[in-house]
Amino acid sequence: MTCHRLGLALISSLLTGVTAFHLPTTTTIIHRQPSLTNNHNHHHHHQQRAQSVTLHQYPISITENAPRDTITLTDWAINYGIGLGDTFQLTATQQDDAIHDDVYTITSQPIAPSTPILSIPSNVILTGSMARQELGSQTFGAEDSLLLSDHQPFYLFLKVLAEYELGDQSPWYYWLNSLPRYYSNGASMTDFCFGCLPPYAAGLALAEKKRYRQYVEALSNISFLSEESKQSEEVTKWAFNVVFTRYMELPGGDVALVPMADYLNHGAQPNVDISYDEEGNCYVYSMTEVGAGEPLVFSYGDSTNPSNLLARYGFLDESSAATFCKYVIENPTFEMFNLGYPNSMYFYNDGGISNEVWDVLLYELLKVSPEEQQHFYQAHMSGDEGTKASYHDQYFAQTYKSITSHVDYILNELDELGIGLETQIAQGQDKKRHPRLPLIMRHNEFVKGTFDNVRQNLDNMYA
Repeated sequence: MTCHRLGLALISSLLTGVTAFHLPTTTTIIHRQPSLTNNHNHHHHHQQRAQSVTLHQYPISITENAPRDTITLTDWAINYGIGLGDTFQLTATQQDDAIHDDVYTITSQPIAPSTPILSIPSNVILTGSMARQELGSQTFGAEDSLLLSDHQPFYLFLKVLAEYELGDQSPWYYWLNSLPRYYSNGASMTDFCFGCLPPYAAGLALAEKKRYRQYVEALSNISFLSEESKQSEEVTKWAFNVVFTRYMELPGGDVALVPMADYLNHGAQPNVDISYDEEGNCYVYSMTEVGAGEPLVFSYGDSTNPSNLLARYGFLDESSAATFCKYVIENPTFEMFNLGYPNSMYFYNDGGISNEVWDVLLYELLKVSPEEQQHFYQAHMSGDEGTKASYHDQYFAQTYKSITSHVDYILNELDELGIGLETQIAQGQDKKRHPRLPLIMRHNEFVKGTFDNVRQNLDNMYA
């Protein structure tokens, strides 16, 4: 992300509705400016309420079928100085599960490149580092118990829980009340869901569930949250999912929840850019021409790994032209990373296989001949394509067999899962009991389609 030097006031002046905004008489907005810098009383309030608060007193209902208030959200955003471009619009589409709608940002009119979409002042943005500063030394024991290298998302998790307990006294209440209650990511999946996924995707989803459980265990070291919140799976899972499906990485390594910008959906071909100035204000601009009614999107991560996006965010990206080949190496070496493992090992939707797949598998095969293995690796590092091609020609049959065996293994796994899912559905384990099932089935079918095409391509090599 780059850093714009245009000031917030200048950008806001370009965004319609900021200076002329008047609250509707039918809407009540609490005029309490968000702040993470003057927070002693705010933190003390959390401590006072920790023992007396009960869940039924909270005005934010987080049951999976609870409605989302996205209407009041826009009033709240403008009231707190968030600049909304005159083409900015929230819309919704129904999801597979038929329980909830996906709410996201579109442009109401055609826009040109460099059109301002949003400006978000820094005091509305929640960051991990500022949450750590606000919540204080009482969180350090929990941090130590996590045994994780990156604690910033954990502090956002604590901050969301703290604001949840404040209910409509929280400056972020209207934003929190607009967020999803239902999620399909790994942390929200059940054992049944994990059993419906192929091994690689199931492993990614289980890792998200493990991280969630680590966060919950660490709450035993937090005194300013109520026991009722800490022991509620519904509350803690919601807070965890808010953080891990919506936080953005900032320049310098911090992470942030950026209200309104978090309504931008993922796209393999982004059409907006998100940037920050030196004061931490956030700006969203269009990067390309965007037609009226089209979603405004940026990349959440590697679009060639739909299984990872499913595990982390709970959606399937079918727009990518390629997917990770699902070839997993235990304890990969430094040399394997240099050869392209795993980030460049693609299977393309048209059946193509990236060169890195051939390189990594050949390097693995050559471990029986360390001298040749090192010679091949040095050729790769020096750009000696002739030597590399010679090795690929010499060992083509073996590498071909290794790739074919891997593809057949994955296809067999997917076939068995498909049969199992059909059996479960026949026995009544349908989407009413397992609402994430349609999404999981679409994921498996998407992966299978790519692998089927790769298998056909491999067959054609010997045709």
